[in-house]
Amino acid sequence: MTTDLNTTAADHDTTSPHLTSPDTTGPGSGGPEAAASGTWQLGDRTVNRVGLGAMRLVGMPWDERPRGRDGSLAVLRRAVELGVNHIDTAAFYFMPLRSANELISTALQPYGDDLTITTKVGPARSRDGGFEEMARPDQLRAQVEENIRQLGRDHLDVVNLRWGTRMAGEGREPESVAEHFGALAELREAGLVRNLGISNILPEQLVEAMKVAPVVCVQNQYGLTSREDDALVTLCGEHGIAFVPFFSVGAAVPGASPQGGADETGQAQVAAVAAAHGATPAQVRLAWTLHRGPHVLAIPGTGSVAHLEENVAAGGLRLTDDELALLDGIAGRDR
Repeated sequence: MTTDLNTTAADHDTTSPHLTSPDTTGPGSGGPEAAASGTWQLGDRTVNRVGLGAMRLVGMPWDERPRGRDGSLAVLRRAVELGVNHIDTAAFYFMPLRSANELISTALQPYGDDLTITTKVGPARSRDGGFEEMARPDQLRAQVEENIRQLGRDHLDVVNLRWGTRMAGEGREPESVAEHFGALAELREAGLVRNLGISNILPEQLVEAMKVAPVVCVQNQYGLTSREDDALVTLCGEHGIAFVPFFSVGAAVPGASPQGGADETGQAQVAAVAAAHGATPAQVRLAWTLHRGPHVLAIPGTGSVAHLEENVAAGGLRLTDDELALLDGIAGRDR
C-alpha cells in the first residue's frame, strides 16, 4: 500500500507555535525527505508530519501468513534514513512469529535521539491472536510495561488510550474515558510515559480527557470518504492537539480491510488529480488528509521499501485550491 502526504506553505498557519516550515535539508541518504512535509510539536517531541504505522510490518490480523522479516526490517531502517522520526506501534500488533515492537527494537536500536515511538494500550489479544475484553484501568500499567520491555526502553514517548471496538460509521462507544485516562496520567507522573493521547473517540470524550491530563494527539479513522470526524479535526486544531488519522488510504485498497472490498467513491476525481501531478491515487488521498490542517499528521503503513519511499516523497506534493475543492466535493462538503 502506498500513502502520501503533502502540504504547502500557504496551507500552514505560520503563526502556530506547533508547526515549523518544511526543511529542505534531508538526512543525506538519497531519495525523498520526510522533512519536506514540515514538523509538528507532539508534546515535548518534534516530529515530521510524515510518519510510519507499524501494523503492516507484521501483516494484518486477517492475513494468512506474516510478512517477511527481512523486508520489514529493511522498511524500518530505510524510514529512518529518509528522516521519518515518528513511528506508531502497539504490543498487540503481532502475528505468529512476528511482533511489530520486536521488529522496531531489532531494526533501530540504539534509537536516535529524535525518534518518537508512539504506542497504544487498552485492547488485549490472547496468544492465538483473538481480541479479548478491553483492559481495566488497573491493567493498563502492565500493558505499558509490556511495550517498554518489547521496545527495549525505560519509558514511552507517547501512549494512546485506544477506546472501544467500534469505529467510524459503526457507532463508537460513548462511555466515560476518565478512569482509564486517569490511570495513564498516573503512569505519566511516575515517569513511565512522557505524553498521552487518545484514540477512537468522540469529541466529548476528548474534552473529558483534557480535564484529566494534557492530550497531545488523537488517533481516529478518517479520510477522504470517511468524514465523520470533521468536527473533531477542528476541535483538535483549536487546542493545539495533533490529529493522527488511521486508515486514511486503506479503505480504497482491495484487501486492506477484513471486508476485502475497496471503497471506490470518488475514484474518477482522485485519479484526475493524481494524473495532473504524476502521483498515485493513494498519495492524493493522503495529501488531501494533510491539507485538513497543519496539526494533521500521517502514519501510513507499508511492508514495502518502494511504497515507503512513495509515501515519504508525497510530503512534497502540492494540491491547488481547485483540486482540494474537487476532492471535498466527493463527500459533498466544503472546506
